[in-house]
Amino acid sequence: MLDIQSLAVSVANKTILKAIELTINSGEIHVLMGPNGVGKSTLTRALLGDEDYTVESGSITLAGQDLLPLSIEQRAHQGLFIAFQHPVTIPGVSNLQFYKAMVNAHRQAQHQEPLDAIELLEQVKHAAQQSGLAEDFLYRGLNDGFSGGEKKRNELLQMLLLSPRFAVVDEIDSGLDVDALKIIGQGIRHLQQQGTGFLLITHYPHWLEYLTPDQVHILVGGRIVQSGGAELADQVADHGFQAFAA
Repeated sequence: MLDIQSLAVSVANKTILKAIELTINSGEIHVLMGPNGVGKSTLTRALLGDEDYTVESGSITLAGQDLLPLSIEQRAHQGLFIAFQHPVTIPGVSNLQFYKAMVNAHRQAQHQEPLDAIELLEQVKHAAQQSGLAEDFLYRGLNDGFSGGEKKRNELLQMLLLSPRFAVVDEIDSGLDVDALKIIGQGIRHLQQQGTGFLLITHYPHWLEYLTPDQVHILVGGRIVQSGGAELADQVADHGFQAFAA
């Protein structure tokens, strides 16, 4: 589904990622772990198509489609979803207004008719319930005054509405309590069963009791230095990242 080959990425003329190799199939959950400043967020930005991040070499394809020539919007329409650690706040635009614009723009790109107001509201209410969000949440400003847990559950709600081919979730556990972790885990498992592939980026392994990854990758010094099962996360919990040399 998502295939990254020999990817090197620089920021402000400084190479951050070096020869990243990563293949994640439909319905798989992969976890990317590493200390601060090693390139985890750089990989997210490169997948997104942020113009401040230069792909020096390599390739990124999604379902066989080369993503590198595509704009951010075109990548989204190909089925790529990025859930940010700190999503943007837009006061004055309600969540419901945003969901409507998001869903119908995606449907238009797929040559489908827009949803009418009643059908859209039904889908949004169902997704909000799955995300553990009350109905009045829909009418609040987008991420305006949200707690960390509300922001993460709002990103989950958007994923449930779009059912993307592939989702990157940056710092999945940031600002979440145990109850919110369970809700996010349940939502990710639901999408996984529908075929969505995931790359979950985190520092800490404590939330793995709510999700079982297919693979864990350790990123150090701009390279994936080791890949394996959930036991790698246990090694990080026991010994930190010092056990992994670049």
